[in-house]
Amino acid sequence: MTVVWLVFPLVFLGQWTVADPGAGLRTWDRFSKLPYPGDKAFLYDVFPDKFMWAVGTAAYSVEGAWEKDGKGKSIWDTFTRGGTRVSRGDVGSDSYHNIPGDIRALQQLGVSHYRFSLSWPRIFSNGTKESLSEKGVDYYKSLIRALKDIKVQAVVTLYHWDLPERLQTLFGGWSNPVMVELFREYADFCFRTFGSDVKFWITVDNPFVVAWHGYGTGVVAPGVKNDSDLPFRVGHNLLKAHAAAWHLYDGRYRPGQGGRVSMALASHWIKPSRTRKENHRACQCSLDFVLGWFARPLFVDGDYPPCMKHNLTHRLPSFTEAERVYINGTADFFALSHGPALSFQLINDSLRFGQTEDLGLRMLLYWVRAEYNNPPIFVVESGWYGSGNTKTKDAKHMYYLKRFIMETLKAIRFDRVNVIGYTAWSLLDGYEWYREYGIRRGLFFVDFNTPDLKREPKTSATFYSKLIEKNGFPPLPENRPAHGLFPCDFTWGVAANSIQVDATPAQFADPSVYIWNISGGGELRKVAGAQKLRPHHCSDYSLLAHQAAHVQNMRVSHFHFSLNWSSIIPTGRVADANETLLRYYQCFVSELQKVNVTPVVTLWHHTGKLSSLPAPMEDSGGWQSEGTVQAFAEYARLCFQRLGAQVQMWITLNEPNDEDLEYAVGHQLLRAHALAWRVYDREFRKAQGGKASLVLHMDWVEPAFSFSREDVAPANRVLDFRVGWFAEPIFGGGDYPEVMRSWLQQRNNIDLFNYHLPAFSKDDQMLVKGTYDFFAISHFTTSMVYDGVEDKYTFKDKLQVQLISDVTWIMSPRRNSPVVPWGLRKALNWVNSRYQGVPIYVMANGVQEDTARFEDSLRIYYLYNYINEALKAHTLDGVNLKGYFAYAFNDRRDPGFGMYGHVEAEVILKSSLAHYRNIIQHNGFPGAGAARLQCARAPVARAGHELLRKQPVLGFLSLVSSCLLITVGLIIYYTVQRRRLTGQK
Repeated sequence: MTVVWLVFPLVFLGQWTVADPGAGLRTWDRFSKLPYPGDKAFLYDVFPDKFMWAVGTAAYSVEGAWEKDGKGKSIWDTFTRGGTRVSRGDVGSDSYHNIPGDIRALQQLGVSHYRFSLSWPRIFSNGTKESLSEKGVDYYKSLIRALKDIKVQAVVTLYHWDLPERLQTLFGGWSNPVMVELFREYADFCFRTFGSDVKFWITVDNPFVVAWHGYGTGVVAPGVKNDSDLPFRVGHNLLKAHAAAWHLYDGRYRPGQGGRVSMALASHWIKPSRTRKENHRACQCSLDFVLGWFARPLFVDGDYPPCMKHNLTHRLPSFTEAERVYINGTADFFALSHGPALSFQLINDSLRFGQTEDLGLRMLLYWVRAEYNNPPIFVVESGWYGSGNTKTKDAKHMYYLKRFIMETLKAIRFDRVNVIGYTAWSLLDGYEWYREYGIRRGLFFVDFNTPDLKREPKTSATFYSKLIEKNGFPPLPENRPAHGLFPCDFTWGVAANSIQVDATPAQFADPSVYIWNISGGGELRKVAGAQKLRPHHCSDYSLLAHQAAHVQNMRVSHFHFSLNWSSIIPTGRVADANETLLRYYQCFVSELQKVNVTPVVTLWHHTGKLSSLPAPMEDSGGWQSEGTVQAFAEYARLCFQRLGAQVQMWITLNEPNDEDLEYAVGHQLLRAHALAWRVYDREFRKAQGGKASLVLHMDWVEPAFSFSREDVAPANRVLDFRVGWFAEPIFGGGDYPEVMRSWLQQRNNIDLFNYHLPAFSKDDQMLVKGTYDFFAISHFTTSMVYDGVEDKYTFKDKLQVQLISDVTWIMSPRRNSPVVPWGLRKALNWVNSRYQGVPIYVMANGVQEDTARFEDSLRIYYLYNYINEALKAHTLDGVNLKGYFAYAFNDRRDPGFGMYGHVEAEVILKSSLAHYRNIIQHNGFPGAGAARLQCARAPVARAGHELLRKQPVLGFLSLVSSCLLITVGLIIYYTVQRRRLTGQK
């Protein structure tokens, strides 16, 4: 341990300054001002040299052998035999009989420290030294000796909740001050017997749980309740007992053994329910009642926090001046416990003070630093849990462990918190206190149904061992932003589900002449019997010019929007097409062209349960009807005829690959797409020169574990079902993926489900195969999968996979849509590997954010990082990426996704728009000092556009001018004629 002292000189010499009580109140304000979402991004970095990596257990949870070799009963042995409880820790993980198994597990992890607790009744069967059990002592000596052999340091807890039952029966347990001396006696024996090989001692684990829940709520042993003042008397005695043990060690054993002693204090974290100072004070009070209850006496002034004293008054015991001096400073480091212990789940709402509990370990570490003047912190318990049915694939536990370790690293690197070690909890599955065997917290799976309680490493154990080996999360090249440019012909676009349609012409374009009513409030009135002057012009629709101007302002080259089939052809018959709406769409694509923006038009946009089919077709079976398929081809032909001169890029179907669609419907959609594509290819391509394809929704799916080839299979299965379902018939061999067919056949045979995949006839196969000009995807997020069951609500029964998210990912407001930029790169590579060289377009990519956030920092972060990953796919991986479309244009049509916001009638440019425009103008991400790529682009007719925007007014002025000229001409004509007639006379 000498090396550790050199690395952390302040850790063991107690050289931190006097605490500044109340300074932790600044924590909430500090973290509310950190840059969002950049501060939430994962930190790739390593921990300081000689950082202590540990794992822990508690005696009652894992030892078993509850009455063997002279061990006395503990309060937990009695507690689990009372009431309605059916499970006990009599056997636990049977560590008492399996030291070699525990040692092998520790070696597999590669930890430097092992935290375990001594069972007081195993050493003193009735709680006092007269009842010493030599065999119990030998067990712990053997364990410590085995740890030395593998060079793992012991971190020993004297008391982890298993008080000898006799002390509870005789004295009322910790409610009696006599426990102070009895605990000192027990500690004296342990220091003397084991201390030469132990450098870290924990006197009491989580005194809050012992006092509040053992003697208050009665949720844990000894199960005492109904005396509201008793928990505070118990806490008082626990502090005195700890101080007695610390002074004993400090005076008698420290000089020879050189160890350090502390008390393990556990805490929740808590967030203000509102951003008010009084809410911050309420949060501070909540932490004071749980953590400060014991931390302030040890680290500040030997007394309780002012909030407790103010709220509890006479109910809270008081220390004498001598006791305060005696207790203050009796901790050589801050031993912090964090996780799903009862101190985190407060149960009693009153201790939340109206605020909200949270998992923020980083904030808790900073609060401890601020409140107690940066003491060395040893995280002596941290982690999460899985369900009792979890076996070796414990994804939830693993990713929460990853999150807590990453937050610890951020606390060290960003917040300058002096964290010296981290303890994952726990080594083994065992008896989990009031939850019994309902949850599992072990890194190693214990099969409680086998005679030898076989141990097997879980995925969390593999993860933790790899992390320890690398001492953190070393930066990798693929995680660094890339510098580089896209080709000059790269397509930059913006997508919208639809455009705003207002097909009412401006009043100046009315086919009747108006007169100006000077005395009637300036209203225009028709001239009775007036004749039509001219046909409608596109300039008659004032909204068109505004929309086109907003698109132009983004500096994109393409604009993607969808037509509304049911509005264009309400009856489903092409002969009944809505000419007014078609004319409006024609004008819109013309206006886009005038500002050098290429329209990209979708014929049918899948809208989930809301049908966008013409009503008669919906009533006649929807997409399952052959009539609908044929009608779609006719509708496509109409659109190609009327809009094709201006549209060079067509999307037949947008995101038809909805997982909830029946396979029979998907089959018909594939045929509808193919028929429409064949119509364009055969009848319009030569004259119009455009391209056509469909857009597939393709969120990435990552294996939750990547430790073996078997882990990849569930992710590949999901991708085949999600994307390959439509992609393989069109871009591949003309049939569904073999994985789909074999899997569904197996499921049908075993589970009798109706998962029938239609068969392609030879004609349909020939019809569908090759009906593409490019591969287009919409991509928004990433999820992870594995073939286990963790949460039945997110378990996909058909595919037998569990969907989860990595809790270290940045979460967006949209449920199950975290921000995972590298997922786009992997999706693009998947397409490229399956269909090599195919031109690929990202047709929609965006994130939802509060519509009131015009400084939309999450979207800025999202666009920058996703486009950067697209650049990596293109420049580093050789993906034939041809274009990128940000989603979406505005909030009015796509709420929460737009780069244009709206306040009533006013259009607001969000910050993300300027950032996206900047990427477009640089054509990517040029490095510092790099020469800018000069791409020749057609000049945008800005002056002409301004003129076009004013055409309705100019049309009226032209009309007035023409009338004046005609009038003047007539006057001159008749004047000349009159003069001639007069002269003749």
